[in-house]
Amino acid sequence: MKKILLMATAGLLAFASCQEKAGYTIKGTIEGVAEGDTVYLQNFVDGSLVKMDSAVVKGGAFEFKGTPDSVTVSRYVTYRKNGMRMTAMVFIEKGDITLNMGVEANKVAGTMCNDAYQQFMDKFVAINKEMSEIYQKSKTDTTLTDDQRKDLEKQLAEKDSLGTEMVYNCINENINNLVGVQLLTSYANAFETAKVKALLDKVPAAYSADKDIVALKEHIATIEKTEVGQKFIDFAMNTPEGKEVKLSDFISQNKYTLIDFWASWCGPCRAEMPNVVAAYNAFKAKGFGIVGVSLDNNAEAWKKAIKDLNITWAQMSDLKGWSCEGAKLYGVRAIPATVLVDQEGTIVARNLRGEELAAKLGELLK
Repeated sequence: MKKILLMATAGLLAFASCQEKAGYTIKGTIEGVAEGDTVYLQNFVDGSLVKMDSAVVKGGAFEFKGTPDSVTVSRYVTYRKNGMRMTAMVFIEKGDITLNMGVEANKVAGTMCNDAYQQFMDKFVAINKEMSEIYQKSKTDTTLTDDQRKDLEKQLAEKDSLGTEMVYNCINENINNLVGVQLLTSYANAFETAKVKALLDKVPAAYSADKDIVALKEHIATIEKTEVGQKFIDFAMNTPEGKEVKLSDFISQNKYTLIDFWASWCGPCRAEMPNVVAAYNAFKAKGFGIVGVSLDNNAEAWKKAIKDLNITWAQMSDLKGWSCEGAKLYGVRAIPATVLVDQEGTIVARNLRGEELAAKLGELLK
């Protein structure tokens, strides 16, 4: 959920649903806009925004008009000036759409999908703000006692759970329209595989062939092959010294082996690494080992991070970044990510971190 709440909404991709042809109008305002400035309506294509239309600000407002294609899609209204860039997502469907873009937040309304999306964003922003305030207090208030700090951590965990539940409920309530389907593909990583499968089963037939829904189904199929209880999938990569090694070389040597997917450029990975180091030092004498699988592209950056982070366990990488073959085999789409495997090669846990990792190892290696 923490990752969800930090995701940029501009990263949401476009989907399609059948609609009859009819006109649409987008009327909007932008905080700080000047008379004569240009606003753009853009599409998200292969990771980049592509211009579709433009409008000149008159009387402090802008307007787009058009006739939708045979499908409803999400598009982006963008404004850039003096180094400032503002972006708002809108759903292009028949009717009158109003959009107010602000430095802090955007407001969109007027049609079914836009109203549903705004309701989601209102809740999303509110929970994000609450979590941010709790987190900042826990990190910056030097007067807090240990008990008070633990209480804040508990509050943060509770908000985290509520936020995840809110996102799931919003998707479930809107799974029969473009909003729910689009949010599902954007936030699926936050939910257990069974929940994602249940949501995918509810996706209308009109969306079933969409490339992002197809990709999500393929991802879930990959995850199921490496779920708890399944046998690990072996692969080979090079060590920092250039020697080819197999994952199985290490798993057979330990009672339990943690496959740790990470990268030198990954902030959350670096923040989590002290916990991994502590777990390794605490349990290595009892048969615990780690294999780091780096999603780096740069060998020197990888080697430097190993040294800087006091990593002393085995490392391997194909230096392909997000195209890492090992990551693909285990359905890894966000890092840090971990897979815990026993000596027989059975996966016993996934994505253990911090105290959860230490607790699980304490249970297994008594």
